[in-house]
Amino acid sequence: MDLLDRLLRHDYRTSRVLLELAVPLADEQLDQPFEFGLGTLRKTLDHLVQNVEGWTAVLEGAKESPPRDPSRSPSDMLASLDAWYPRFAGISRRVRDGGRWDEMWQDDLSYPARSRPVGGVIAHLITHSMHHRAQVLGMLRNLGVEDVPEGDALEAEAWDPAPDPT
Repeated sequence: MDLLDRLLRHDYRTSRVLLELAVPLADEQLDQPFEFGLGTLRKTLDHLVQNVEGWTAVLEGAKESPPRDPSRSPSDMLASLDAWYPRFAGISRRVRDGGRWDEMWQDDLSYPARSRPVGGVIAHLITHSMHHRAQVLGMLRNLGVEDVPEGDALEAEAWDPAPDPT
C-alpha cells in the first residue's frame, strides 16, 4: 500500500468512526456550544463531510456545490461520507496513477475563481479533515463519550477490519 492509499484509508476510516460515535448523541449534545471548531459538534462534523462533498463535486467538474443541510443528523452525514468518499478516493488515485499531482485546473466555485494544482486540493482535503477531526475529538471527550480514539494514522493501521474507501 502506498502513502496515498494509507492517507485515504486513515482519513475515511477515522472520520467514519467519529461519526459513528456521534450517532447516538442527543440533539442537545450535538448542538452544545463549544469555543472551538465551528462552535458545535454537529456543525464541525457537517463541515468535515461537506468538504468531501464539495471538493469532490468540484474535482468532478460540478458548477455548483451540493446543497447543504445544517440540521442533518450524524447518520445522514455518515451516509453521505460513504457515498462521496469513494468518489474522492477514485479521483485521487487516478491523479496519482497518471502522475498529475501538479496539473492545474480552474476552480470556478471559489471567489474569485482561480487555478489550483489538483494535488494541492487532494492534500488540502485530507489535512483539513484532520484539523477538524481533532476538534471533534475534543468535543466528544468534553461530552463524556467513551472510547474516543486518538485518531492518528498508526491507530487506524491497527483497526481490523479497516475498510478501504473504495
